[in-house]
Order: sequence, then structure tokens, then C-alpha cells
Amino acid sequence: MCLILFALGHHPRYPLIIAANRDESYRRPTNPLGFWAHSPDVAGGQDLEAGGSWLGITRQGRWAALTNYRQAGSYREGAPSRGKLVSNYLEGTIDPQAYAEEVALDAADYNGFNLIVADKLRAFYISNRTASPMPVTLGLHGLSNHLLDTPWPKVTLGVRALRDLPDEGVEEIRGALFDALAVRAVAADRDLPNTGVGVPGERILSPPFIAAESYGTRASTVILLDDEGHVSIRERAFSAMGILAGTTPLDFTLESDDNRARVSTLDAR
Repeated sequence: MCLILFALGHHPRYPLIIAANRDESYRRPTNPLGFWAHSPDVAGGQDLEAGGSWLGITRQGRWAALTNYRQAGSYREGAPSRGKLVSNYLEGTIDPQAYAEEVALDAADYNGFNLIVADKLRAFYISNRTASPMPVTLGLHGLSNHLLDTPWPKVTLGVRALRDLPDEGVEEIRGALFDALAVRAVAADRDLPNTGVGVPGERILSPPFIAAESYGTRASTVILLDDEGHVSIRERAFSAMGILAGTTPLDFTLESDDNRARVSTLDAR
């Protein structure tokens, strides 16, 4: 996953909005969006090569998302799968702060990562490129392959799209988010980050949507959680060069005592 845009307690209709692109080799085997056979409360995609996931949400309102931290020359063969950081959280019951603190103990064992873990009340961010986990505040956020809210061009564009969403109309909101994820325009050289892959590499990786022959955006996912606890997910799958390969819908209602999400009371303390 190379771009995660999310809004916490910001939109008047949807207290949680997530729009994300997963960038990966087209050869890497993957299960598309769906409830997991071995964990039927978890909805998301699954990595079939190393296990785990990059983005998912449960019937109880727990959600997690992951990106790699891009730093040329830092990758270590044999490191544990970063995708397990997502699946272990989604399949467990530990609260997000405790989980983030637990991950921090062994964070150095992994290749570079950024991880968001959350429930209906709180969200926490952890990276093995920062000192310790931190609460995520209410509002608009973007995460690519550097630290949370680093203003890379794709992050800035995406957060602007979150800010400009209409107040009503699920199709209009979803369409605006997919439009933001679909941008293929290359950033100006002056705005490119320096992660050690060279200017040509930075150009290829700079748009929200990456389209290449062997590597690129494999899936664009939009998750909308409304103030009554209804979750609506749409995922678009892509093959090489960004050719649309299909769309998967998934809708369900969160489990809760009064059948309401109560996400509008998000508290990142």
C-alpha cells in the first residue's frame, strides 16, 4: 500500500473515510476484498505470498492500514512480513494503543513500515522510523511511503480531495475519492522527495496512481463508515499498466449494543 488518505470525525455524514491505493508487483498473488474464511469478522484483501494484509476493517469497527517506508538500500531479506502487523491486529482483540506499544518492542526486526491501527474510538500511528507510537488526531490525514502527513505531492493532492468532499450523496463522495486515487500526473521535479531511487524512479512513483509494466497500483479501495454504523466498501482491481480488472462491493453493519457506530466521538487521547 503506497497511499492512505483518511478522515477521522471530520465529515458530517461519514465519521470514518478511507481511500487507499495498494502499489505492488503484479506477480504477487493476492486475494481481493472479502471476508476472510479463517476470520469471518475481518474484511480486506490478503497477501498470499507472505501472509497478512495491507488494509482491513472488522465487524466490530477495528481497522488497520499499512505502507512501506521507502529508503533505498535499507531492505533486508528474511525480515518478518509487515503485512502480519495488519492481520494480527484485525484478528485480535487488544486495543489499538496497547497493540501499537507491543509492535514498538519488535519494530526494528521489520523492514521500514508505517502502520495505523484503530477502533471506533481511537487511532494510533507507529513506524519503525520514529521513536514511539503516537495518537492520531481528528481531522484529515495522508500517508505514503514516508512518515504520517509528510506532504509528498500525492499526499497533498489526496488530503485536498478529502477536504473538498461534498456533504451528501454517497455516489458523489465515492466518485470524488476514486478520482483522487486515479490521478496519474507526474509531480514536478522540484516537488519530488529524495528516497534514494533516483529522479527517474521518483517520477514514476510520484503520482497517486502508478501504472507500469511490472509494478503499479493493484487496487484502489474506498471505505465509508456512516454515523449509523453502516460500512460501504468498494474496491477496484487493476492489472499491468493500470487496466481496470474489476470492482468488488462489500457492505455490512458494525456490531454494537445499539447498532450505532458512535464513531463521531473519536478520541485520540
